[in-house]
Amino acid sequence: MTQETKRGRKIAPVYKKIDRSRFYTVEEAIALLKEGSKVRKFDETIEIALNLGIDPKHADQQVRGMISLPNGTGATVRVAVFAKDAKAEEAKKAGADIVGADDLAEMIQKGEMNFDRCIATPDMMALVGKVGKILGPKGLMPNPKLGTVTPDVAGAVKAAKGGAIEFRAEKAGIIHARVGKASFTDKALAENIRALADAILKAKPAGAKGTYLLKAALSSSMGPGVKLGLPSLTEAA
Repeated sequence: MTQETKRGRKIAPVYKKIDRSRFYTVEEAIALLKEGSKVRKFDETIEIALNLGIDPKHADQQVRGMISLPNGTGATVRVAVFAKDAKAEEAKKAGADIVGADDLAEMIQKGEMNFDRCIATPDMMALVGKVGKILGPKGLMPNPKLGTVTPDVAGAVKAAKGGAIEFRAEKAGIIHARVGKASFTDKALAENIRALADAILKAKPAGAKGTYLLKAALSSSMGPGVKLGLPSLTEAA
């Protein structure tokens, strides 16, 4: 019997506890996923999916924003910064992984994008625009509304490294976001989940009609989804 088969047999009873017809509180869902995660040999990522009553194809129904989760994500975020001179030095001191200008643009054009977040100073946007067709589809294009086009590159880098995440509704009106690791305390995960839900509720677009938040589910990297009761997302335990 392989190790994976053994783990599968150990985790099966945990997953059987999940009632697919039931809506769980945030705390209940976290407990179920963490119980299953104990069988794994790595620290699983905990993710949330929220279905919104919007049609992102319409400009007035798009949902996008940035939030610094109170307890971070537990993930290592690689940050690239378009900056020159003093601002480049500020970015490096703040912990940016890649800092450059024309050389960074050339790397991107070659397909060398070993970073998860891209930040730029305002004066670099003409250069950034030249690689916008590459960065845009990957969700990496710097945006002033998200705080990734800013003269305060040091602050932006620290925020990205400290757990700031971008949320964005996909074509079907669904937002997927990581909210931490299975090794986090239950309280830390719950705080992150509710902070994200609050930010998304506050980002409700003017064009959204009817029910805005339709469904929500929590899952781990290799675990099943656990449906969440919507009141639990906005009410502290």
